[in-house]
Formats: sequence, C-alpha cells, structure tokens
Amino acid sequence: MQCVILAAGEGKRMRPLTAHRPKVMLPLANRPMLEHLIVATRQAGIREMLLVVGYGERAVREYFGDGSRWGVSIEYVVQRHQKGTAHALAQVQELVHDRFLLLNGDMLLHHEDLSALASLEPPCLTVATTDHPEDYGVVTTEGSRVTGLLEKSPAPPATTINAGAYLLGTDIFPLLADLRPSPRGELELTDALASYIPKGILRAHSLWYWRDVGYPWDLLDANAELLHELTSSCEGIVEDNVILHGPVAIGKGTVVKAGTYIEGPCTIGEECRIGPHAYLRAATSIGDRCHVGHGSEVKNSVIFPDTNLPHFNYVGDSVIGSGCNLGAGATIANLRHDRATVRVGGKDTHRIKFGAILGDNVQLGINCSVNAGSVLGAGVQAAPGTYLDGIYGDGSVVK
Repeated sequence: MQCVILAAGEGKRMRPLTAHRPKVMLPLANRPMLEHLIVATRQAGIREMLLVVGYGERAVREYFGDGSRWGVSIEYVVQRHQKGTAHALAQVQELVHDRFLLLNGDMLLHHEDLSALASLEPPCLTVATTDHPEDYGVVTTEGSRVTGLLEKSPAPPATTINAGAYLLGTDIFPLLADLRPSPRGELELTDALASYIPKGILRAHSLWYWRDVGYPWDLLDANAELLHELTSSCEGIVEDNVILHGPVAIGKGTVVKAGTYIEGPCTIGEECRIGPHAYLRAATSIGDRCHVGHGSEVKNSVIFPDTNLPHFNYVGDSVIGSGCNLGAGATIANLRHDRATVRVGGKDTHRIKFGAILGDNVQLGINCSVNAGSVLGAGVQAAPGTYLDGIYGDGSVVK
C-alpha cells in the first residue's frame, strides 16, 4: 500500500515560524513533525510514500532524501501553487496504483491507528472529537456512515471533526477533476468526498490518538506528548554537581555545566552549552547549538537551533525560532493576572499559560520584557529595557 502525505503548504497560521521553513519541518522533540508521521507510517507497515511538496520543498528533500534512512521509499511530487487539498492530491494521480492512505503532514498519529485504517475498505475518513469544533471541519454520522461534511462554522452541529487522514481508492481522482473553488478560493478534498455521501459509502473511523498542529501553541502540547515517550541518554558531557531528574536526552558534543538542574522529560540537541546554574523544566526541547547560560530558566518550551539564552533569562510556555539572542535579564511572561486564557492576535489559545512566539533571528536587548501572547516576527530587534506586547512584523525595530 502507498501513503500520500500532503506537505506542500507554508502554514500561514504558523507565521512567523514558517518564514524560513515549511510547516512540516517545524521541530517537535528535536525532530521535524513530518519525521514523526513518516516513522508512524512505517511502523504501520507502509513503506512506499509519496510526498506532495511545494513551499520550502528543498528543506524537505534535503532532510529526508530517498527515505532509506528511515527504511522507507520516498518519491516527491511538486505542487507549484497551493490551490487546496484536492489540487494537491491530484498531483499524484499518475503515481497511485491502488487504494492508498492520504495524510495531512501537519499532525501526529500513532501507528496502531494507521494500521487499523489501512485494514478497512475505502472510501473512509478519520474523525476525532474536540471542545472547539468551530476551528475544524465537522463530520456528522449515523453509526459509521458519514451523513454530512461541514467546513468551519461558528455554530457547528457536532464536536466530531475531520482528522485529516483518509483511506481512498483511485476512483477519487475523477471526482477531483470536476471540482470548483470553494468560498475560500481553494479546491477542497471534502467537496469531492461529499459525492460519496448520497451513495452511503463514505465511512468514518475514530482515531485513538490524534494531535493537530495548526497553531504555534499547538507545538507545545505536541512536543510534551512526544517527550512522554523519551528515554534517558547522554552522548555529551555532564559535569559534577548537575542534577538530572527524570528522562533527559543529551546530544553529542553538548556540555552541561555544574550547578544545572534539569527536570525530565527534556531533550537537548547536539553541541549545546547548558549552564552553569541553568534550570530546564519539564516538556522542554532545546535544539542543536543552543546556549542556555547562568541563571536562565526554560519551562515547557520549544527552542529551535542556534538560539542563545545566556544570562538570567526566563522563557516559559513559548516557541523560540532559530538564531535568536536574549540579552541579559530578558524575560517572557506566560500568565495573565486575571488567569484568563491567553489570546494571540485575538485568537484564543485555550491555554491559561502561554508565553510568546519568536521568529528566527530575534534580538532582545538586556532587560527586555515580552508579555504573554506576543508575537515577534523574524528579525525583530528590541532596544534594552523595552516592553513588548502584541504582534510585531518581520524586521521591526522596537525602541
């Protein structure tokens, strides 16, 4: 069986983190999210994969190559213009031979669910439940039979949503050819699937585990869940008087200096410098070549490679891009005084604690303060002592 993975989109909701990389290459537990999906697919026994790439395709090709490193075979198909999921699927028509799995590349699944899905008869879509269905396409059912597909609605009729994993046959391709753009201006796969509903043949399959990664704050939950599977390992150097509590993975060439306390689960990449006297708290991923120095504390955060938090910094519940530098004493708040959920640009994160999103190459002067829910675009520069609150576009200079 083949597996088609849609990995062509930029991920505009992930800006500024996707300014220099495609969404599927955002790191979770120090590996691209797409890698976790490919591994789960291989564990389900499927080794022939078609990746539909587009935005930032070079990063995907260079990282995954022909797939042999993961024990799979990868062939790439390019979607030059992102015109919707149906348009993306249509690009592989000449390469699909029989029934196949179709997966959105921006989610996490377990291999048990993929194995179960592959054993069914097409056409079949997967469903999950959520407490905020207005953010997704809703699926109505009678038993396992799908009776309706409704795109994002402010008043959804159900909490069962389309999870973005499908088992389809080659009969889907003629349906794609007849589609017209949706109100969003895209060719929607769900419009093609709706053709099956009057025939009563489209089935829904409930997933045991599903994690959507649609917004930057979703990276935190996905990262934390993946780290629950972490086992301790050390390929670096841990000096005396360092405390490692719980599972901690330390990459090759990394040095953890004296006085540092690390609470697992926590993963640290290669060639990092941690400490002295740093505090890394649970559910934190530190990318390659990072520096977390004296008196700095990081909690439940995803730190991309080549970023420095060198002196007396606090970062909580945040996502920090590559090449960032926080001046001494620069801190990120992660809690509102009224204990309400944090909003980012008017969008509710559904999180009581959420810090900030920093794009690549953000430079914060000493003693900067970043308020909860702030977004700092790629290349933002802030003068010493600056208070930052809200959304700052790429390249902004804040004084």
